[in-house]
Amino acid sequence: SIMAALMAIGTNIGLSKMDRTAQKNLIIINLPNIPVEIHDDAMKKAQACLVNYQHRLSLPSYWGDGTTSPSDGMRVQVGVSSLVSEHNPHYGSGKGSTIYRFVSDQYSTFYTKVINTNAREAVHVIDGLLEHETDLCINEHCTDTAGYTDQVFGLTFAGIVFAPRIRDISDSKLYQLPEMELKKNINNLASARINTNIIEQNYEDIFGLPIYQGWIGIQFINPVKAWVIFKAKFIGQGTPGNGTNRETIFILRYATDNVLRRRILVGLNKGEAMNGLARAVFFGKQGELRERDLQDQL
Repeated sequence: SIMAALMAIGTNIGLSKMDRTAQKNLIIINLPNIPVEIHDDAMKKAQACLVNYQHRLSLPSYWGDGTTSPSDGMRVQVGVSSLVSEHNPHYGSGKGSTIYRFVSDQYSTFYTKVINTNAREAVHVIDGLLEHETDLCINEHCTDTAGYTDQVFGLTFAGIVFAPRIRDISDSKLYQLPEMELKKNINNLASARINTNIIEQNYEDIFGLPIYQGWIGIQFINPVKAWVIFKAKFIGQGTPGNGTNRETIFILRYATDNVLRRRILVGLNKGEAMNGLARAVFFGKQGELRERDLQDQL
């Protein structure tokens, strides 16, 4: 009954149709409350069990060691009226939501969330790196341009390298600290200066954040989601910490290191492959979500 119910939900054909297909009243009689039981905390724990089990197997080590990951959004049409679905002209006339998925280099999905389809994906990058409950030790994370802002560079500290694939990278502004005097050709490239006064004035505010405390393992009774703090505090209000400095260093590495560029490309391709697999599996009801509530969509 449990396997049939999971297949019914995973393929999006629904419990009633699976029940008729099985020609037995297994699902609805024995598991009447299965949609209610699949809540966020239980989903995280189940996801962590699967990821950890796969991580211990020998075969996934051929794909990667579980230390790098991409994240990418997959838009899904929503066929009913829902507060969390919106129009996006880029995807046509229908309304939809975005499934934001974090995938390890071993092809395991270790964190998933439903976000507004018009939201900037970069706001949610920190959540996946902080909140997954798996044994994976991610030390490098890549995104496409939609998952990149200067602020993410400033907040991905504690041993994690943020490595986005940036569109129109030649238009990026390179920064250096005011006291640094580099070679002439580098000075011409890195013409902007970092305002260290702003960093000094807001240092306690930045590094006293629950985001950072969560990163080093401090638990909160009523934790605030990282994306809420990130959006409210930093978007449009400058870069936290030395984000511009980290971004500049990364862009210089990206321009000169073809191994790094290929690693990012391979990582993003793995994320796209997982999205493609999800679309193929989620074939029922023409691949549409028919749930109104965000939790049910997740």
